[in-house]
Amino acid sequence: MLFHMSMAAERPEQAARMIAELWDGRAYRFPPVAEGSWIAMAGDDRGSAIEFYPLGTELHEAGGESAVRAAEGAKVRNGPVHLAIATALSVDQVKAIAARHQAPAKVCARGPFHVIELWLEGSFMFEVLTPEMQAEYRASMHFAGWEGFLAADEAALARAAA
Repeated sequence: MLFHMSMAAERPEQAARMIAELWDGRAYRFPPVAEGSWIAMAGDDRGSAIEFYPLGTELHEAGGESAVRAAEGAKVRNGPVHLAIATALSVDQVKAIAARHQAPAKVCARGPFHVIELWLEGSFMFEVLTPEMQAEYRASMHFAGWEGFLAADEAALARAAA
């Protein structure tokens, strides 16, 4: 179960406000970590949240609390991490929010389920799942469902190779 995550953004407040809007949640300043940090809170029973720190913020292990400091040198933008989140909104509503925040958004297939691929600041991907997409996800993302998907994929590859 994922409760919260953190990530860097050039505009932490705007990022938090966009995600909060997708969740019908709220965005707040987040002073515990770094000046200029913001948090998007879903307001659900799990306390789901995403913390947005200013680009260049680094977390480091320390003797007590984790140490936070600004990165020296180049600021990394793209990486392998992404996050899938649920929304109660429709595809058109998600795309409208993304457009207001200048964030590209499009529907994509992820094997047995679909997502709205939304790019925060052109460098971090959120997979946003509408209620229908969440049903697809839950129907396939368990052992038997994924094994069935893989078997069908292998059969399709074998037919294509023949």
